[in-house]
Amino acid sequence: MRFLEEYRDRRWAQRYARLIARTVTRPWTLMEVCGGQTHAIVRFGIDELLPDEITLVHGPGCPVCVTPVEILDKALYLAAQPGVIFCSFGDMLRVPGSQGDLLRVKAQGADVRIVYSPLDAVRLAQRYPDREVVFFAVGFETTAPANALAVRQAHALGLKNFSLLVAHVLVPPAMEAILRSPANRVQGFLAAGHVCTVMGYEEYRPLARRYRVPIVVTGFEPLDLLQGIYLCVRQLEEERFEVENQYARSVRPKGNREAQRLIREVFEVVPRKWRGMGELPRSGLGLRAPYRQYDAEHKFALYSSGSDEPEDCIAGLVLQGIKKPPDCPAFGTRCTPEHPLGAPMVSSEGACAAYYRYRRRPSEGHGRREEVSASE
Repeated sequence: MRFLEEYRDRRWAQRYARLIARTVTRPWTLMEVCGGQTHAIVRFGIDELLPDEITLVHGPGCPVCVTPVEILDKALYLAAQPGVIFCSFGDMLRVPGSQGDLLRVKAQGADVRIVYSPLDAVRLAQRYPDREVVFFAVGFETTAPANALAVRQAHALGLKNFSLLVAHVLVPPAMEAILRSPANRVQGFLAAGHVCTVMGYEEYRPLARRYRVPIVVTGFEPLDLLQGIYLCVRQLEEERFEVENQYARSVRPKGNREAQRLIREVFEVVPRKWRGMGELPRSGLGLRAPYRQYDAEHKFALYSSGSDEPEDCIAGLVLQGIKKPPDCPAFGTRCTPEHPLGAPMVSSEGACAAYYRYRRRPSEGHGRREEVSASE
């Protein structure tokens, strides 16, 4: 199968695929929530190992991808301001807003810097007390503890020139929005193992009961994914709707209590707009009142522009599992990693980027091996 020869445990993967084939008796549609899982599925051809009865669809599991255009426009505005040092992880620099991306602003003279930790931005604020340092705080629950720690550190140091542009989102409300949608076809979830490492999985139990869907916390290796799919299918075949933990080597039921305490100290749950899904209640994190001085939107009096996605980009449908990247008329032609219309094509965890890298037909570019070399 596609790329499976690269995987060290390919024989075990094939055995699990046969076990799934013996278990399934009817069609089921499963959604993996994490973009890292999506890339593993597409890279190793996990979906191609499965019987025809199993359909995998890709969910809103990439925090870069779900960050809406209006937040990106705020980032572009802040980065272009005189005296601002705008800091971000590298995966956000080429994500398009309505007027370009952060790399373009940087090329025009803005001081945009790639950092490897939000604490790097805190140190920059200490080093340049006459400059405003803004860190682009994007991510699921996984990155929230480090960002909370940066705010607490800035507060302890008495820094007045440090702030966050917060775009944190929470996974369970997005899963519930998908389940409530009239267009939903998802019957089971593979939950993101790294998010559950921080938050645990107790909060998924009400979702499983209310919507009668199995939720399996799953890792990122092909064997993890195949075992997660098997556990999910077995529940569906037995008409059970529970939360199971495939990723037990890393995830505990209640997660990391210290990380959760830090998140609660600095952040509060707020409504958040998602790319392609609109505003979802209680689906994001914002800074609590004692730390409001570190909120860049408050500090710089930013307002929502109401910017929309490009009309010819179906990122919202891809992120909801309604369509797959090759269904987009612009895929691989007008939308490429070099010239992306939407975030899923440029993000390292985006579904469109995964299909572009691993599933393009030879007529759409170089052969399979050449694609990998060019991308690595």
